Amino acid sequence: MAEIVIIMGSESDRPHAEKISTALKAEGYAKPVGIHVASAHKQPRDVLKVLEKNAGRKVVYITIAGRSNALSGFVAGNCDAPVIACPPFSDKLDMLVNINSTLQMPSRVPVLTVLDPANAALGAMRIIALDDLDEQKKRDRQDGQVKQKSCEETSCAE
Repeated sequence: MAEIVIIMGSESDRPHAEKISTALKAEGYAKPVGIHVASAHKQPRDVLKVLEKNAGRKVVYITIAGRSNALSGFVAGNCDAPVIACPPFSDKLDMLVNINSTLQMPSRVPVLTVLDPANAALGAMRIIALDDLDEQKKRDRQDGQVKQKSCEETSCAE
């Protein structure tokens, strides 16, 4: 089964990483999540070490970096694993000012951007489920339960 690895640009991103980790646990992801601090600007060799450690393994990376988000593109450009960027914006103004560094990547550097930490976790789990029948079944059950609960709350079950 594939693993999820979170790479943060700085230690100040840890609360955002914890939101993702908490969401993974709430969704039933049982494997340990690797969480690393490595800035593409300040410690690019450390980022490469994380990628080298996971080379040849099935991994989904979730990157957390604000401001000038070089981390997500650096990771995507140096590995062949899926990369989900989940930038930690402090407020709407921060998002409006800094979102483009996450959205605009060079050609052939695919980075998926998900702003909500819980949705980044769920997206990573769905990518993993593409290659794991047990995980697919678990996801289908959980998605069905959520839809059923929502339908019951809105009386659409009839």
